[in-house]
Amino acid sequence: MARTIDQQIAEAQARLNRLRTRAKASETRRKIIVGAVVTTEALKDPKIARWMAATLRKNVTREIDQKELMGLLAELDAKAQSAGAGEP
Repeated sequence: MARTIDQQIAEAQARLNRLRTRAKASETRRKIIVGAVVTTEALKDPKIARWMAATLRKNVTREIDQKELMGLLAELDAKAQSAGAGEP
Protein backbone atom coordinates (compact mmCIF):
# COMPACT_ATOMS: atom_id res chain seq x y z
CA MET A 1 0.00 0.00 0.00
CA ALA A 2 1.32 3.44 -0.91
CA ARG A 3 2.13 5.90 1.81
CA THR A 4 0.13 9.07 1.96
CA ILE A 5 1.71 12.48 1.47
CA ASP A 6 1.26 13.16 5.19
CA GLN A 7 3.11 9.94 6.06
CA GLN A 8 5.92 10.82 3.69
CA ILE A 9 6.20 14.28 5.24
CA ALA A 10 6.26 12.80 8.74
CA GLU A 11 9.00 10.35 7.74
CA ALA A 12 11.05 13.14 6.13
CA GLN A 13 10.68 15.29 9.25
CA ALA A 14 11.73 12.40 11.48
CA ARG A 15 14.79 11.81 9.29
CA LEU A 16 15.67 15.51 9.39
CA ASN A 17 15.38 15.50 13.19
CA ARG A 18 17.70 12.48 13.40
CA LEU A 19 20.24 14.22 11.16
CA ARG A 20 20.05 17.40 13.25
CA THR A 21 20.64 15.36 16.40
CA ARG A 22 23.69 13.69 14.83
CA ALA A 23 25.06 17.06 13.67
CA LYS A 24 24.64 18.53 17.17
CA ALA A 25 26.36 15.53 18.76
CA SER A 26 29.23 15.84 16.30
CA GLU A 27 29.61 19.56 17.05
CA THR A 28 29.58 18.90 20.79
CA ARG A 29 32.23 16.19 20.45
CA ARG A 30 34.41 18.53 18.36
CA LYS A 31 34.13 21.24 21.04
CA ILE A 32 35.11 18.78 23.76
CA ILE A 33 38.16 17.63 21.82
CA VAL A 34 39.31 21.17 21.03
CA GLY A 35 38.72 22.28 24.61
CA ALA A 36 40.74 19.38 25.98
CA VAL A 37 43.66 20.07 23.65
CA VAL A 38 43.70 23.82 24.33
CA THR A 39 43.41 23.30 28.09
CA THR A 40 46.26 20.78 28.09
CA GLU A 41 48.51 23.14 26.13
CA ALA A 42 47.55 26.13 28.29
CA LEU A 43 48.60 24.25 31.41
CA LYS A 44 52.03 23.76 29.80
CA ASP A 45 52.61 27.21 28.31
CA PRO A 46 52.35 30.45 30.34
CA LYS A 47 51.51 32.56 27.28
CA ILE A 48 48.61 30.30 26.30
CA ALA A 49 47.54 30.11 29.96
CA ARG A 50 47.35 33.91 30.16
CA TRP A 51 45.35 34.10 26.94
CA MET A 52 42.96 31.32 27.96
CA ALA A 53 42.33 32.76 31.44
CA ALA A 54 41.64 36.22 30.02
CA THR A 55 39.39 34.80 27.30
CA LEU A 56 37.39 32.72 29.77
CA ARG A 57 36.99 35.64 32.17
CA LYS A 58 35.79 37.86 29.33
CA ASN A 59 33.36 35.41 27.72
CA VAL A 60 31.98 33.25 30.53
CA THR A 61 29.29 35.40 32.05
CA ARG A 62 26.89 32.99 33.77
CA GLU A 63 27.62 32.72 37.48
CA ILE A 64 27.16 28.95 37.51
CA ASP A 65 29.68 28.58 34.67
CA GLN A 66 32.14 30.93 36.38
CA LYS A 67 31.97 28.82 39.54
CA GLU A 68 32.63 25.68 37.49
CA LEU A 69 35.79 27.26 36.05
CA MET A 70 37.26 28.56 39.32
CA GLY A 71 39.71 25.67 39.75
CA LEU A 72 40.85 25.79 36.14
CA LEU A 73 41.32 29.56 36.28
CA ALA A 74 43.47 29.15 39.39
CA GLU A 75 45.64 26.59 37.57
CA LEU A 76 45.91 28.85 34.52
CA ASP A 77 46.84 31.85 36.67
CA ALA A 78 49.52 29.81 38.44
CA LYS A 79 50.96 28.69 35.09
CA ALA A 80 50.84 32.23 33.72
CA GLN A 81 52.75 33.43 36.78
CA SER A 82 55.37 30.70 36.40
CA ALA A 83 56.79 32.51 33.35
CA GLY A 84 58.15 35.18 35.66
CA ALA A 85 59.64 32.56 37.97
CA GLY A 86 62.03 31.21 35.33
CA GLU A 87 59.97 28.24 34.16
CA PRO A 88 59.63 27.70 30.43
